[in-house]
Amino acid sequence: MIAKTLIGKTFPPYAVEVEKGRLRFFAKAIGETDPIFVDEGAAQAAGYRSLPLPPTFLFAMEIDRPDPLAWFAEVGMELPKVLHGEQSFTYHRQACAGDILTFESRIVDVYDKKNGALDFIVKETRVIDQAGNHVADLRSVIVQRNR
Repeated sequence: MIAKTLIGKTFPPYAVEVEKGRLRFFAKAIGETDPIFVDEGAAQAAGYRSLPLPPTFLFAMEIDRPDPLAWFAEVGMELPKVLHGEQSFTYHRQACAGDILTFESRIVDVYDKKNGALDFIVKETRVIDQAGNHVADLRSVIVQRNR
């Protein structure tokens, strides 16, 4: 059983620079065909400073933290029993290639279902850019199967 005392736990923030090559690779991997995601000229012609981030790219950047799976053990989750249950994004401004994004995460809820057969941890992550502007909020629900 995951302890409810984890609610409010924060994790050390970390920063990641958004790289053009990685954005292009991600766009290709998800089948994105809009040229604004791969051609800087097309992005600028559309009003962006540089290549914009595709909508789900922040999730990929969130796991760029040093030792991205260490937090599971830190909160008492057993990685072989873990499932990614849900992911949502709330955007406040567009981030582009060249931005340095800082991710600040905290646990906002812990609960169980099916008489403890499933534990849930809800983690929210605030993303800000190099100027301190609020870029987005990520919310993920992680599930651990106990039986």
